[in-house]
Amino acid sequence: MSLLSQIKFNDTGLVPAIAQDAETGRVLMMAWMNAEAVEQTLATGFAHYYSRSRQKQWKKGESSGHIQKVMGMYLDCDGDTILIKIEQTGPACHTNRESCFYRQQQGAEWIIIEEPIR
Repeated sequence: MSLLSQIKFNDTGLVPAIAQDAETGRVLMMAWMNAEAVEQTLATGFAHYYSRSRQKQWKKGESSGHIQKVMGMYLDCDGDTILIKIEQTGPACHTNRESCFYRQQQGAEWIIIEEPIR
């Protein structure tokens, strides 16, 4: 059974992928992958995703240089979510922060817990 055949893509052919820092364990971002993105990631050793807004394939860091070297890929028990342990070069978030998860709930507010990297 091939790796791709074990992934349960949604109705639009996508699967959520969580990028986690392989060293610290911090969740850096979530993005979508289609079959082509999975294949490219496996073939190159660098994270590739599918942009729903741009309707196209992209390699993380292709314009910013903030690439993600894949250290390991994991499929969850239901086969419908991928975890990618990565070595991140530069910030992972397009807001220039280390992680996309930089806001934390505090009471009825979201507070910023991480400033942009300068």
